[in-house]
Amino acid sequence: MEEALLRAVLFGTPILLASLGALLSERGGVVNLGVEGMMALAALAAFAVGLEAHPVLGVLAGVGVGSWRGLFLGVFAVSLRANQFVAGLALAALGLGASGLFGKRYEGVPLPNPLPEGVLAALALALAFGLHLLFSRTRLGLYLRSVGENPKAADLFGVSVDGVRYGALALGGGLIGMAGAYLSLAYRPSWTDGMTSGLGWVAIALVILAAWQPLRAVFGAYLFGLLFFLQFRLQGSVPIPSEAFAAMPYLLVILVLALSGRARAPKALGQPFDRGR
Repeated sequence: MEEALLRAVLFGTPILLASLGALLSERGGVVNLGVEGMMALAALAAFAVGLEAHPVLGVLAGVGVGSWRGLFLGVFAVSLRANQFVAGLALAALGLGASGLFGKRYEGVPLPNPLPEGVLAALALALAFGLHLLFSRTRLGLYLRSVGENPKAADLFGVSVDGVRYGALALGGGLIGMAGAYLSLAYRPSWTDGMTSGLGWVAIALVILAAWQPLRAVFGAYLFGLLFFLQFRLQGSVPIPSEAFAAMPYLLVILVLALSGRARAPKALGQPFDRGR
């Protein structure tokens, strides 16, 4: 039982970090469907820097790449007011393709000094509580929630809607990048193409499951982590096809999306803001 709980926390950590990043941008009104590609590219950057320099610098590289990709999404979703869903999907595809192309030289190379999983797991939990306090107790959190709910009203009160959204995308992207760094520097200290294994899409669904609340995302992430652990642990010990275990987390994702109508999203989520209108 203790082993299952421990593995649930450790495997749920990248899901938690990625969902917090997506949640942060969505509370500001910007949908980020590029999480999977952002995680993959950040995992590659983190591993490359961690291998050539130091794993701690690798984490910073992953966070930096994630923030850069968040700002890149902001150019289309915020400045150009493009369709946020299309821009996010394009970002995901570009990230997965670029990481697979540039990561070939690192295939099969182990990381000699990986980071302890527990350190980043504890940091992820602390960040979840920090975001909760940010949303509920600070003026910056009030600005972010206002931009996500009613950007026109926030603009009338002197809040820079575009500035808040860019900031949310950069910070959220940094958290997503940290999720990728955790995968390649701690959980599986190596680089392989496709190592994110759909975790970015799970994180997006978790944002809905958590009703855009950071503390709820903690329990959801650990639940998904437990499901992934059971997927590997029970294979071969029970007369159930392995494909059924592999599909278990994703069936839960489908269930979450099917019930998403019951969760109230930020009112301006996915809607570009045009100050002139």
